Amino acid sequence: MALHHNTPLVNHRNSNNISSPSVWLKMENLQPTGSFKIRGIGRLCEDAKVQGITQFVSSSGGNAGYAAAYAGRKLEVKTKVFVPNSTPEDIMERIRKLGAVVEVAGSVWDETDKVALEYAKEVDGLYISPFDHPLIWEGNGTIIGEIANVLDKPDAIVLSVGGGGLMCGVLQGLNNNNWEDVPVIAVETEGTASLSSSIKEKKLVTLNEISGVAMSLGAKTVSQKAFDWTQDHQIIPVVVSDKEAIQACVDFKDKYDYFVEPACGASLSIIDKQIPQLEKIKNIVIIVCGGIGADEEKLNSWKKMFEINA
Repeated sequence: MALHHNTPLVNHRNSNNISSPSVWLKMENLQPTGSFKIRGIGRLCEDAKVQGITQFVSSSGGNAGYAAAYAGRKLEVKTKVFVPNSTPEDIMERIRKLGAVVEVAGSVWDETDKVALEYAKEVDGLYISPFDHPLIWEGNGTIIGEIANVLDKPDAIVLSVGGGGLMCGVLQGLNNNNWEDVPVIAVETEGTASLSSSIKEKKLVTLNEISGVAMSLGAKTVSQKAFDWTQDHQIIPVVVSDKEAIQACVDFKDKYDYFVEPACGASLSIIDKQIPQLEKIKNIVIIVCGGIGADEEKLNSWKKMFEINA
């Protein structure tokens, strides 16, 4: 039985104005783990359980680690989550409460990931990438199947990009549902724009550093599969500022009373952003990816940081 839920598709705005398209929101923030991550990671973990794997090993101090811990609890498999030393204590405690062991390793995710990989080999466990595995993409692709069950083909799908796991899954889902002509609007923040940089340079680009508030988009390099998709599908990269992402988080909380991370705010900011490539688009779906790293205190601090009054 799948570990994820079928999430609501909310009609955010109807419009007959070409310059102001109708907007639908796929509310992945309502997953039991607070983000879409349980779709792909749950799919990977369920398969591993059937194969007899007795330990899960994750390398994420955020939504992927939390999803791995949730999967371990539901499937009754011992789980260890390695996190960088920048991980907030409240996030580590939430992972621990799901029964996982948390170990701090490295100062950035790349260092943490190497430790997790080595440990997984030592214990013959399942290494759970936050974004880079075919079963993760397959699981994430179920989002499109759910949309197709209730909505005619949209003119575009909007999503946030970190390592590319959500994008790869959505693209696979589009192809599985004969929507391969639907473009994907891939949104990053200015300090995390590894996909946009790769598309511009026509090769995989590794950023020197990750900066800004959208740290859960913080992959210095997108997956090879994500970059390969840019050669085969219409993907429109969009880069937004941290302030735009935070303003969208504020607006989302005001309208729906849910907290979402700045990474999620990045794609939500498209609602009010003028983008030349979207001028003739009438109907879009935004994947509300969610995230556990947001609450009232953090949102208030971000508002203060960017002098947002609303």
